[in-house]
Amino acid sequence: MGRLSENSVLNLKNKSHSVTAVIEVPKTGAEGVIIVQIYAKGGRLKYCYNFLGIQQFYAESSSALPPGDHQVRMEFAYAGGGLGKGGTASLFVDGKKVGEGKVGATAAMVFSADDGCDVGVDTGSPVSPDYGSRGNEFSGRVKGVQLAIAEDAVSVDHLVSPEEAVHIAMARQ
Repeated sequence: MGRLSENSVLNLKNKSHSVTAVIEVPKTGAEGVIIVQIYAKGGRLKYCYNFLGIQQFYAESSSALPPGDHQVRMEFAYAGGGLGKGGTASLFVDGKKVGEGKVGATAAMVFSADDGCDVGVDTGSPVSPDYGSRGNEFSGRVKGVQLAIAEDAVSVDHLVSPEEAVHIAMARQ
């Protein structure tokens, strides 16, 4: 799935949110884009908040993703206090916190006039200088992605149960 316009994706601006993906990491290791801001570099899970092309803010896992099926998650805790404020990005793998990074500022109104949201590859301008505009496909398989806001963005166990995933899929039919 790719090139979804900003207006056809859940609005994540100026609020706490999470992005969860179920992925399959090959034996050769994880590399490439999972969903535009979340990717693997050198086997490690990374998140990059690209603030309007002016500055990038990062969170990175402390170790490489092992081969097999995993749920990766980024939770963004918005600092609040107005529009375009920063926050903290936390990374989780299979429910365990593996990294954290501060985001100094966020886009208050618009991310881009012509770029979009991609899953499994970034076909637009690269979000991070860690990968190029070509050859950034995820080396494994992205089985599903969930974006969430409000109370759904923070989960006590940080895992989306299979039952909840089916419930969400059925509700969207």
